[in-house]
Amino acid sequence: MLSQERVFKYLMAYIAGNIVASEDPGRAIREWREFFKIKQVELARRMGVSSPVISDYERGRRSPGLKVIRNIVRSILEIDKERGFEVSRKLMLTIPTETEAIIDMKDFTRPLPIESIVKNIEGEVLYGEHLLERPVFGYTIIHSIKAILSMSGYDFFKLMGLTSARIAAFTHVGQGRSPMIAVRVYPVKPFCVVLHGPKKIEDPLVFELAKLEEIPLILSRLPTIKELVEGFRKAVAEM
Repeated sequence: MLSQERVFKYLMAYIAGNIVASEDPGRAIREWREFFKIKQVELARRMGVSSPVISDYERGRRSPGLKVIRNIVRSILEIDKERGFEVSRKLMLTIPTETEAIIDMKDFTRPLPIESIVKNIEGEVLYGEHLLERPVFGYTIIHSIKAILSMSGYDFFKLMGLTSARIAAFTHVGQGRSPMIAVRVYPVKPFCVVLHGPKKIEDPLVFELAKLEEIPLILSRLPTIKELVEGFRKAVAEM
């Protein structure tokens, strides 16, 4: 689904294209560096050059070729990756995309423990009872079949909203293998996974992946998706 290589390729093309198309490439480089909250010295160190070289590019004293621009953008994204893709996620949210896979989504203004949501969605804890006090700052309810059929790898950034400290709830689930594999390969993990659809989960790989990622795995017993959405919203309203 989403690989680091594909994300880098997409964001590099997007950012590099913006710099190349700019009437002032040096200024664009500086703006992107500052957007990612990276200091000149940090970027220079990553590129293996001195800080004055970066300053020269940003001030227009040196004209960056495409190879230099790609190196700058790659270095910026690598630094952001080490920080947990913090800025990249926010950037992806601003890039237009259409998807019917997201049923409901909300970011919280303050933390909410997982256990308070589990109660409202009639959740059965399949793994991670010891992790239910973990605070989350949002949730995304995902139509798993539509996600597989219609969402590109890049779109999966949007599932995490402004933070990965959230619950990812998957509807129309068979045995839960596909959602857990997606969580496994996705570079940024949700804090909890909720499955909705099956009466029980028997696939041992699902439990193995939850344990491997140390992510609470919840099976919602609510009969309909509408009730699932209402359960999440009720938990938020009770904050």
